[in-house]
Amino acid sequence: MKRRQFLTHSSYLIAGTTVPMMHLFAKEAISPEMEFLSNYMSQAFSKKLPEEILEQAKFHILDTFSAILSGSELAPGVSGINYIKRHGSSGKCTVMGTQLKAGPLEAALANGMMGHADETDDSHGRSRSHPGCSIVPATMASSEVFKITGDHFVKAVTLGYDVGTRLLMAMGGPEFSYTSHKSSHSIAGMFGSAAASACVAKFNAQKIRWVFDYTAQQSSGIAAWGRDKDHIEKAFVFGGMPARNGLASTLLVDTGWNGIDDIFSGADNFFLAYAPNAKSNLLIENLGVQYEIALTDIKKWSVGSPIQGPLDALNIIQQKNKFNADQVEKLHVRLAPSAAKVVNNREMPDICVQHMMAVMLLDKNASFKAAHDVDRMKDTKILAERAKVNLISDENLNQFMPIRVAIVEVELKDGRKFSERVDAVRGTPRNPMTKAEVYDKALDLIGPVIGGSQSKELLAFVNTLEQQQNLDKLSYLLQKNI
Repeated sequence: MKRRQFLTHSSYLIAGTTVPMMHLFAKEAISPEMEFLSNYMSQAFSKKLPEEILEQAKFHILDTFSAILSGSELAPGVSGINYIKRHGSSGKCTVMGTQLKAGPLEAALANGMMGHADETDDSHGRSRSHPGCSIVPATMASSEVFKITGDHFVKAVTLGYDVGTRLLMAMGGPEFSYTSHKSSHSIAGMFGSAAASACVAKFNAQKIRWVFDYTAQQSSGIAAWGRDKDHIEKAFVFGGMPARNGLASTLLVDTGWNGIDDIFSGADNFFLAYAPNAKSNLLIENLGVQYEIALTDIKKWSVGSPIQGPLDALNIIQQKNKFNADQVEKLHVRLAPSAAKVVNNREMPDICVQHMMAVMLLDKNASFKAAHDVDRMKDTKILAERAKVNLISDENLNQFMPIRVAIVEVELKDGRKFSERVDAVRGTPRNPMTKAEVYDKALDLIGPVIGGSQSKELLAFVNTLEQQQNLDKLSYLLQKNI
């Protein structure tokens, strides 16, 4: 035996006390779940989507583009753009809301940062994730690398939502998010982005399994984002990092990298590392029958998710009853404790429930501009109304989580009292927004960035996305050309 062979053999023997020989040399098996999932994904780009799912997918794509374009002018989005300007590589991928181009990974990072620059993007309650802000940027960048049709684009995004959310539900969903100290948002976004970009690349089942392997190795993010005061780290964790890393997995495999055949089963697998009690069967449950993109919320109001219900409730009360803000004596908001904690007297207007309720009292609306007007938080009229708002952490509402039930009670100075309970926020699958509402929200967000005429062109293009054979015009419409 040669010296090198002897040393190698000896190292295995020494390591034997901690690494079993079976572990080192066992032939890898592929679980039924991975077999089904990877085969399904390899065929997703060629399968026709049901008409109602196609419509919902286009709504979420437009809603995410709107979040990205509006986010390009907010601090987290500007941070992503500044990174491109200083460190971005040359490339042909679109940096939305600008006239910049960059390499695919940098473009995905910057666009993901913009996508969650504030609280405008969509959310999926059962996985506790924000799918669109990472999946759409990863799909956009990969589509500019692999040159696909609009129909293919919609199918890739839809698949990303299905895979990312199911992975988190398999890991435990909201319970995993709240108890593990890990970020469910980044993990779901990363696997969703990887799945979408692998679909764009038309990978076969084997390559898809390798994409999952490299995504698992890059999977990261901890719940410390909750302490982020400026939303920049949060935008990175929710949008920028998962979009970049998920796309990177696809680009690595595209250049010939191979890996482990099933990172979800076998020794030292992903679930053992992250969620030992995971139910891997949920990875494929109803896959191809139930589409998670249709079960993802589109926010009516551009604010944090826990504030959606209270704004809905107050808006309904105002529509049913005639009164002005100066007639209000007290306004009580009841939320489950975990939801109340997220939005209680926060420094940013769009995630401060007391401030946004004051805005709704005065404006009888909560526009994107109002939700991002930091200076207005110091306005004496707002402060006077904010002092009337009483946030109550109601333990009784815990039983409905992850559905964020909200109860708003208004007491007027003349003794009249009004109350409204919201169990299904506007924009959720149980109370969906109409096409007109989705489009109105989009125009409110993107009009100030790219102009009214270009905004209408973008809406028209996305409305017929499945008919588009070339996406060059989409790249143009998503840039700032005014």
